[in-house]
Amino acid sequence: RLLKHVSSGNREKTKAAPVTAIVAYDLEFYEHLPKLFPHGDAKSWFTGNDAMIQETAFRNGSLQGAYLIIAARALGLDAGPMSGFDKDGVDKEFFAGTATKSNFLCNLGYGDPAGLFDRLPRFEFGEMAAIL
Repeated sequence: RLLKHVSSGNREKTKAAPVTAIVAYDLEFYEHLPKLFPHGDAKSWFTGNDAMIQETAFRNGSLQGAYLIIAARALGLDAGPMSGFDKDGVDKEFFAGTATKSNFLCNLGYGDPAGLFDRLPRFEFGEMAAIL
């Protein structure tokens, strides 16, 4: 079901992966805040504020996806996050009728070291960050 929505450049590695996680976020997360964050009326901070809902859900979902990758790698698995896919198609295929939206895909498993690239160039710290 997923492969038809994956970009051609990502299709073979997704097909070869034992598991592909669809990292997603729930645009109705704030409905659960009275239980999960009972300190004050946190739900009211989001109710009716679509921009804040979208921004918070996307950011927090991205962070949780990053922790999934860190945890997988800590367990010795390889993780291959990808943004090359038809987001609307994935949402329709897997999350129809819900407020859940896909963020990125992540192949998980034991990769073939022969298929790895040498480390690509990186920016120096001072090129990308400033201490204020």
